Amino acid sequence: MPVYKTSQLVKATAAECWNFFSNPENLSKITPPEMNFRILFPDPVPEMYQGMIIQYKVSPLFNLPMEWITEITHVEKFRYFVDNQLHGPYKLWHHQHLFEETDAGILMTDIVTYKLPFGAPGEWIAGKFVAKKVEEIFNYRQKVIEEVFNKSSWKE
Repeated sequence: MPVYKTSQLVKATAAECWNFFSNPENLSKITPPEMNFRILFPDPVPEMYQGMIIQYKVSPLFNLPMEWITEITHVEKFRYFVDNQLHGPYKLWHHQHLFEETDAGILMTDIVTYKLPFGAPGEWIAGKFVAKKVEEIFNYRQKVIEEVFNKSSWKE
């Protein structure tokens, strides 16, 4: 199964970092605009908790809208949370969001394990394309996170 891993230093406190990234409403800010990401349920979005179900509408390819439902399966405040796709474009989507305090800020690491539908033929047909798309999404996120957290407090 493909695994995508990326890390970024966020110049923020553990509480600031947690409050931003654990709030599903901020996903629309860090998702490329062309994906038309929006939360359908719950409304309003409560504080994240283990077992929370979140329903989205997103257009990952060719501007075609699709439903994506995730469950927050693990939460340890200020340290990590995990979401798993229950329904959506992947056969499996397991996303770990890890937060580690350092002297320079919070080292935020995303680890995504995913599996495409249709087994080996699905991987053969779309594997490289999907891997590139996942990387583009996280590259976009890193740029936005840099703007939100690091530019305003950056000192040379």
